[in-house]
Amino acid sequence: MNFQGGKMYGLSKQKQDEELETVNKGFLDDPKYNTDEDLEAKLSAFKAKFMQFELNDRGDLDIMGLKRMLEKLGAAKTHLELKKMITEVTGGMSDSISYTNFIKLMLGKRSAIAKIILMYEEKAKETQVPTGTPQKKAIKDLP
Repeated sequence: MNFQGGKMYGLSKQKQDEELETVNKGFLDDPKYNTDEDLEAKLSAFKAKFMQFELNDRGDLDIMGLKRMLEKLGAAKTHLELKKMITEVTGGMSDSISYTNFIKLMLGKRSAIAKIILMYEEKAKETQVPTGTPQKKAIKDLP
């Protein structure tokens, strides 16, 4: 799939959304995972995150997508570190992370890397920069 332009891009992302939603339903029906607390909400958040960084139109998160994700979170990694992360997730079977592997990573025991990524992102959202004019302080308030 090599779509270009606004409408075709939108159609491509809509198709991807439907495919990922089918994978999510599989996890919701799987007894190994369906006992997780708030599974549906987690899967929805994981899908959004995956779609944000999967930009190669192949349905997987390649090394550049992973690089962008980590850079956005202020945790840039070298090429070798990124390859090691992908190898860890895929067991050396691929050079990119499929959505199914991404979900297994996030929900499984080996999810430390991905959970750290999302944790940093959530913390970044929590830190709000003050807006407007600063409050006036008296000299007595200075340290």
